[in-house]
Amino acid sequence: MKMSYLSLIYFFFYMPIFILVLYSFNNAHYSLVWHGATWHWYQALFNDYDLWIATWHSLILGVLAASAAMIIGLLTATILYRYEFFGRYLLNGLLFVMILSPEIVMGVALLILFTTIQLPLGFISLLLSHISFCIPFVVVTIYSRLVGIDKNIFEAAKDLGATDWIVFTRILVPLVAPALLASWLLSFTLSLDDVIISYFVAGPEFEILPLRIYSLVRSGIKPELNALCSVLFVITCALVILSQLALRKPKTSEIN
Repeated sequence: MKMSYLSLIYFFFYMPIFILVLYSFNNAHYSLVWHGATWHWYQALFNDYDLWIATWHSLILGVLAASAAMIIGLLTATILYRYEFFGRYLLNGLLFVMILSPEIVMGVALLILFTTIQLPLGFISLLLSHISFCIPFVVVTIYSRLVGIDKNIFEAAKDLGATDWIVFTRILVPLVAPALLASWLLSFTLSLDDVIISYFVAGPEFEILPLRIYSLVRSGIKPELNALCSVLFVITCALVILSQLALRKPKTSEIN
């Protein structure tokens, strides 16, 4: 019974994706009737120069946003885990508020902020926005790893003469390295897939892939778009698998 229930859920979730991938090989421009298999739409996809420019922009943005969010998130999670200070619980709660806030609210808020400080919309506004919405996910991922570490390790290191910097770089960072990788991959995926927030803060001179896809959908769903979404789905699955592998608990003790 449980297996049948789970099968229905997964069928409901993944059947539309399966149909999308299937019709990316359909030898027809607009028809939903199967006209035979072809690789033409994938060839057209990889020959689309404007699409590759948007893809390159998204990759650069994703790498920079994920890297910056990982560093800031690591420092934030470390502070929340190791130190007691006024407003600690408030800061922790605000992180979850950002995660639960609708993207349209964040998009409008960031647009108002950038307009107020007169920051031109473009690469910088996109980068700051993507870093902002990735940081809470990084903090939660790393903090969940930190709570499983015995704090006595850090006290023992300090008793042996290690400074806070040595404890951080030589003990804490290696212990949370899998969470760092997972949070980076998660942030990169979130940046690569974001549409709503990017729509509000993007400028006309820096087009990214999600907005490019959105503009293509408005003119009608084409097999080339199906091919693009299929490639993105494969990339996303690969990143998710890597992040899950990174978060696996080792079979042996992390500290000998």
